Amino acid sequence: MISRKRASIAAACIAFCALPAAAQDPRIGLGGGFQNAQSAIRNLELVGHGDKPESMYDAQNLGDFGFLNSDLAFQGNTVFQGNFNGMQFWDISDVSKPTLKLAFPCPGGQGDPSIYGHLLFMSVEEPRGRIDCGPGGVQDSVSKDRFRGVRIFDISDMAHPKQIAAVQTCRGSHTHTLAVDPKDKANIYVYVSGTSFVRSPNELASCSGRKPEEDPNTSLFRIDIIQVPLAHPERAKVIASPRIFKTGSNINGLYQGGAHGDTTIKNVTNQCHDITIYMAMGIAAGACSGNGIILDVRNPSKPVRISEVSDPNFAYWHSATFSNDAKKVLYTDEWGGGTQPRCRSTDRTDWGADAIFTRNGRKLTFASYYKLPVVQTAEENCVAHNGSLVPVPGRDIMAQGWYQGGVSVVDFTDATHPKEIAFFDRGPLDPTKMLIGGSWAAYWYNGHIFSSEIGRGLDILDLKPSEFLTQNEIDAAKSITWTELNPQAQTKLVWPATFSLARAYLDQLGRNDGLKADRREAIAAAITDAESKSGGARRSALAKLASAINKDVKGAGDSARVQLLANAVRDLSKK
Repeated sequence: MISRKRASIAAACIAFCALPAAAQDPRIGLGGGFQNAQSAIRNLELVGHGDKPESMYDAQNLGDFGFLNSDLAFQGNTVFQGNFNGMQFWDISDVSKPTLKLAFPCPGGQGDPSIYGHLLFMSVEEPRGRIDCGPGGVQDSVSKDRFRGVRIFDISDMAHPKQIAAVQTCRGSHTHTLAVDPKDKANIYVYVSGTSFVRSPNELASCSGRKPEEDPNTSLFRIDIIQVPLAHPERAKVIASPRIFKTGSNINGLYQGGAHGDTTIKNVTNQCHDITIYMAMGIAAGACSGNGIILDVRNPSKPVRISEVSDPNFAYWHSATFSNDAKKVLYTDEWGGGTQPRCRSTDRTDWGADAIFTRNGRKLTFASYYKLPVVQTAEENCVAHNGSLVPVPGRDIMAQGWYQGGVSVVDFTDATHPKEIAFFDRGPLDPTKMLIGGSWAAYWYNGHIFSSEIGRGLDILDLKPSEFLTQNEIDAAKSITWTELNPQAQTKLVWPATFSLARAYLDQLGRNDGLKADRREAIAAAITDAESKSGGARRSALAKLASAINKDVKGAGDSARVQLLANAVRDLSKK
């Protein structure tokens, strides 16, 4: 029997006509199931998997919204995995066997985590959330027991997290992002994005869901900022609710919403879904329902909007990732809210996709779209979702979750021609009906790609060498390590001086023919010879080679990359 996924290929050119090899893609026709689904993988290896614990799923309804796995944060050998029902801590000391250290229920959705030292932050948005983390929800429409906002736990004893603060906000916290200002040693800041309804002022004073023309103090059209005093985190509180959508005197100053497609409404910009803060550059990218925006966050308590962009094909601006030099920003469109199949043959490739923009000062210029380049079935929720940079030097590469479209690794170095270079996918959670599942997010951390599998647990993937990526490039990426990582708090990548870094640049010059072949061969031989030496002899050989490569810069086909190679060799000579 021909599967529905394979049968749909005949119509694929409606939306995927740029994919001449689509019929040969191994993701087509995968059998479904809970922990026994078929899978397809290319240029990646699934090195580890941890099953979702029973306390974090409903066996009678695998797609139950109250038990979805959500986002990830990292510290040392621990992965913190959010869930709409609480939190999971995974020990990844052995990535081939991730071990569940703790699963603690704390319902309230969506459970997005961030970590800072011994402090764990958790987003809570749903009205069932209780201050005491208890089950059963809150039955009264107004209640002193309800919690919607950001929880703060002390995890000094990781086996026994202790809630030390619970900061209430009017719309709850769908997501949040930590802003760590190196100039402010006393505090950290939490940018809170609330996307739900505004609660009653009888439950939390000053909350207002009225339109701005009716109430200039409305809780709409703003974000909230929490200040956390590091000496006394239990005193955390909201210190500002900036009107970052304001234009002139109009607090409703950006996109006004409107029709989009047959059944989708483009959202008015009265909220941010997610904010990525790149503190090393003093900027943030807000994915804010009807707009993508750029903020100046050099003073994190007083963000200022400096750029905004709209797109006729975006339904809901969802998340953002900067290139390492911040000259590009990639926004995602969560068309259908993440619960719908949006990668079918009939779905346009510019809907539910990534949009890549270049940055020149305050100006954002559209470059291209990238969408998962393979048709998915009507039983698979699929749309662009969360990802982070893979730290390959000299290139812009991102790993990204696409819900039941799986994990896709995309190279957007050429902003006008992004391309997939690796993928991992499973068949649908249930081949007979649409259940919410798949990869919520895919993030690079200390040499591996971690995917939060909504219905099945935690996946750990390794990149493999391919025509798109060499072992030297992978090794150079692995030289970047962190003691802590919150993907929405983007860090600047600075590569240590290693032989793999130099060879990675040399491989790239071979791939793009940016330096003549005879010179590449001579440099490769010289690097190998220098590596065989030690002490002063090695340093001398590398210094001499760096000077020689500097002379190659002028006239090279890719002079910028030749300079990077020269710099890498020079830095090696100083070790």
